[in-house]
Amino acid sequence: MRYFITFIICVVLVSVSSCRKDFNTTPSFGALEFSKDTVFLDTVFTNIGSATYNLKVYNRGSNAVTIPEIKLENGTNSSYRLNVDGIPGKDFKNIDILAKDSIFIFVETTIDANNVVNPLYTDKILFDTGSNQQNVDLVTLVQDANFIYPGKDAISMKIDSLTLNGEPTTLKGRFLTNTELTFTNAKPTVIYGFAAVPANQTLTIEAGAKVYFHDNSGLIVDDKATLKVNGTLSEKVIFEGDRLEHSFSETAGQWGTIWMRAGSKDNEINHAIIKNGVIGVLVDSIGSTSTPTLKLQNTEIYNHSSYGILGRETNIEGNNVVIGAAGQVSLAATIGGTYNFTHSTFANYWNNGLRQLPAVLVNNFFAYTNEIGQEVIETRNLHAANFTNCIFDGNNNIEFILDKVDGGGTFNYNISNSLIKFTDNNDSYKDNAELDFTSSFYQDNIINGNVHFRNTQNSDFIIGEESDAINKAKATSFTTDILGIDRSTNPDIGAYQHVIFEKED
Repeated sequence: MRYFITFIICVVLVSVSSCRKDFNTTPSFGALEFSKDTVFLDTVFTNIGSATYNLKVYNRGSNAVTIPEIKLENGTNSSYRLNVDGIPGKDFKNIDILAKDSIFIFVETTIDANNVVNPLYTDKILFDTGSNQQNVDLVTLVQDANFIYPGKDAISMKIDSLTLNGEPTTLKGRFLTNTELTFTNAKPTVIYGFAAVPANQTLTIEAGAKVYFHDNSGLIVDDKATLKVNGTLSEKVIFEGDRLEHSFSETAGQWGTIWMRAGSKDNEINHAIIKNGVIGVLVDSIGSTSTPTLKLQNTEIYNHSSYGILGRETNIEGNNVVIGAAGQVSLAATIGGTYNFTHSTFANYWNNGLRQLPAVLVNNFFAYTNEIGQEVIETRNLHAANFTNCIFDGNNNIEFILDKVDGGGTFNYNISNSLIKFTDNNDSYKDNAELDFTSSFYQDNIINGNVHFRNTQNSDFIIGEESDAINKAKATSFTTDILGIDRSTNPDIGAYQHVIFEKED
C-alpha cells in the first residue's frame, strides 16, 4: 500500500508540473502572421460535413506571446467549427505561442443550405480585440442537392442491401422509386450506396446534370432496365466522386462504377464526363449482335483505378469517345461480343503505379477455377472488334492487344485508318497472327507515329499541328468531332480535329 501511495503522489506531481506555465509572455499586439489570409473550404453539400482545413498562426518575435482571444465573428451561431492547438470550440481565451513558434487552427463546417441566403457562406476568425484585432476570412460555397440513400432497418439500424436476380448481395443500396427516375440539372444528385434502375424502367439524366457518388457507391442498370444520359455539347453530364476538394479532383477509385447488368438494354450515354471511379462503365449485358447494349457518343472517361470501360460478352458502339488513364486497361473488350468504335481516342497515361496491360485489350475468353481446383478456360464468339479512325496510345510500349484463345467460334476484327503504339522490344507477339499489322485485317494504319497530344498529364488529348493523325482518317457519317468542330473534309484520326498549339513565351 505504501508503494501505491508513493506512485500516486509521483503521478500527481508529474501532471502538475507538465501543466505549469513556466515562461513569461506578452500580449500579441496585433503582430501575428498567418499561413493564409483566407481559408477557402471547397464546395460542400447541404448538411454534409466538410473536410478539415488548417491555418497556421506564427509568432515571428523573440518573445512568447499570449493571444487574449480567438473566436468566430458569428459566435456560437457560426456554421464553422474550430480546433485551436488541440482544443475544440468557437471561442478561446489566452492562447500562448512561444517565441519564433506557431500553432495550428483546424477548420470544419456543416451547413444547411435552407438556412443561408447566399450560397457563398462566410465568416471570420478574429484574433485579439480592439485596435490590435486581426482576422482571417473563411469562405465556403454550399450546394443544395438531391440525396439518394439506402434504406435502414428502424430497429437494428442495419443498412439495406440490394437483392439482384432474387438473391441478396453485399452491395448496400436500393432500387430507385418512380419519382427518382429523372435526374435534372436543377440540383446535383448525390448517391450513397448503389442506386439501381428497376426492370422495365428507364433512368433519364438530363443535360447539365451532375451526379456525385460517395465511397463504395455507384449506379446499377438492372435486367430489362435502361439508362439514357442526354448531355449536350454545352451542357455535359458529369459523373464523379462526392469529395469536392481540389486535392481530390484527380484521385482515382473514389466510387464504384456505372454497371449495366446482363439483360439491360438500349443504354445511351451522350456528352458525358465520367471520372475518378474504380470502373467507369461496366457493361455485363449479353445483347444482340445487331443492337448495341450501350451506345456512347461524345463522351470522356478519365482516371479510373481499374478500367475505363470493361465490357464482358456485350455489344458496345462508341463514336467520338475519349478514354484516358486507368490502372489496368482503358478499354477492355472481353469474353467476345461486339465492339464498334469510330473516331475514338484511347490514351492510357496512368502514373499511379506500374501498368502491365495495354490501353485497349480485346479477347474471347474467361478463366475460372472449378470445384476440384482446376483452372478452366472457356471461349466465346468475338463477333466484331472494329476500330475505325482511332488512336491507341499511352506510356507503355504496347497499347493495343488482340488476345485470342483457340477453341472454336468466330474471332472477327478490323482496324483501319488508326494510329497504333506498338513496340514489341522482346518479340513477345511475333507469332501472334492477330497482331500482324500487314494482314488484310489492318488497312491504312500508322504504327508508332507522332500523336502530339497537348497535355497527357492533364488528360488533354487534343492533337497538335505536328500529329501524324492529321488528314489520315477516312470519311464516316460522324462529320463533327467531340467538340462540335467540322470534320466533313480532311478528317483527322481520333476524337479531336487538330489545333495549332499556342507557343509558350
